[in-house]
Amino acid sequence: MKIFEYMGKYDYEQLLFCQDEQSGLKAIIAIHDTTLGPALGGTRMWTYESEEAAIEDALRLARGMTYKNAAAGLNLGGGKTVIIGDPKKDKNEEMFRAFGRFIQGLNGRYITAEDVGTTVADMDLIHEETNFVTGISPAFGSSGNPSPVTAYGCYVGMKAAAKEAFGNDSLEGLTVAVQGVGNVAFEMCRYLHEEGAKLIVTDINKEAVSRAVEQFGAVAVDPNDIYSVDCDIFAPCALGAIINDDTIPQLKAKVIAGSANNQLKETRHGDLIHEMGIVYAPDFVINAGGVINVADELYGYNRDRAMKKVEGIYNSIEKIIEISKRDGIPTYVAADRMAEERIAKVSKSRSQFLLNNRHILSNRA
Repeated sequence: MKIFEYMGKYDYEQLLFCQDEQSGLKAIIAIHDTTLGPALGGTRMWTYESEEAAIEDALRLARGMTYKNAAAGLNLGGGKTVIIGDPKKDKNEEMFRAFGRFIQGLNGRYITAEDVGTTVADMDLIHEETNFVTGISPAFGSSGNPSPVTAYGCYVGMKAAAKEAFGNDSLEGLTVAVQGVGNVAFEMCRYLHEEGAKLIVTDINKEAVSRAVEQFGAVAVDPNDIYSVDCDIFAPCALGAIINDDTIPQLKAKVIAGSANNQLKETRHGDLIHEMGIVYAPDFVINAGGVINVADELYGYNRDRAMKKVEGIYNSIEKIIEISKRDGIPTYVAADRMAEERIAKVSKSRSQFLLNNRHILSNRA
C-alpha cells in the first residue's frame, strides 16, 4: 500500500503511529477531514493479520466517519483509531492511559470513543489522561452505553424509508427480517415490536435469538435463510458486505434498513438494488444515533437534547430519498452527495472569511 498516494486520493489530513513498549500499545490514528470541526471517531481493537491491514482499516473507517458526522449535521470531522491486539487478552491499564496521552498531545484535533473491541471502562482509562474522549461512564457526566440510542435512530430511519416504499411510515403489520440480534438490533426490535411489526430474526448467537423469540414473539430462522424470507423490510444488523451478488437475487423486501456498517459489498450493488426499486437507507446515515449521542457529551450531556437530534435521522433519510428521486441516482450516492455538499459549503465559507479578513490577519502577524 502506497500510503501517501492513498491519502492523496481521498484527501486525508493526518496519519499517526503511536507505540508504548511497556504496555504493548500499537495504535494508528487516522484523521480524514476537520473542515466541520475536530475529528470524532471511535477506537477499535482488533487482531489484524498485518500492520498494513490495520492501516487500511483505520484510513477507511476515518473517511467513513467524516461522511457520517457530516450527514448527521454534526460540527465534527472524521477520524478513527485502531489498536493492534486481542481485546480479550492484551488489554491493560497502562495501554489505554498511554493512548490517552497521545490523544492529549493532539490538543483537540481528535476525539475518541468506544468501538469494536473497546468498552466504557477502556474510555474511562483514557479519560484519566485527556478530556478528548466520549462514551465514558455516566459517573463522569457521560451518556454511557450508546446502543439504545443507535437503535432508536435506526427505528426512525426505517420508518422514513417505509414511508417511501409503502405510502406511510407505520410499521404496524409489516414483517421485518433482522439479521443479527446484538445490543443495537435487540433494542431496535423492541421498538418494532411495540409498534406492532412482525419479526423474523437470526444470529449465530443462539441465546440472542431465543431472547428475541421470548420477548418479542419473533420467528427464528437459520442464518443462511434470512435473505430469502418473505418480508417487507430487511434489516442488516451484523455483518458488512452482505448486499452482494449472492444475496441480492434472494431478497423479497422492498426496503433495506439496518444498523450494520458497510452493507454494500461494492458500490455497484447499490446501483443494482436501486434499479430493482428497493428503498435503501444508507448505513452511515441510519446508524448515526450513537455518534450523535456521544457528540452531545461535548456540550454537557443532555439526553432529551440528544434524542431530539437522533429523531432528525428520519428527516435525513427523507432528504436523501428526495435527492435520489430528483437527480435519478441511488440513495447511497445521494447520501454521499449530501455530506460532501455540507463540507464544501463550510469550506467555501471559511475560505471566503479568510479572504475578506486577510488584512486583519496580516496585521496581527
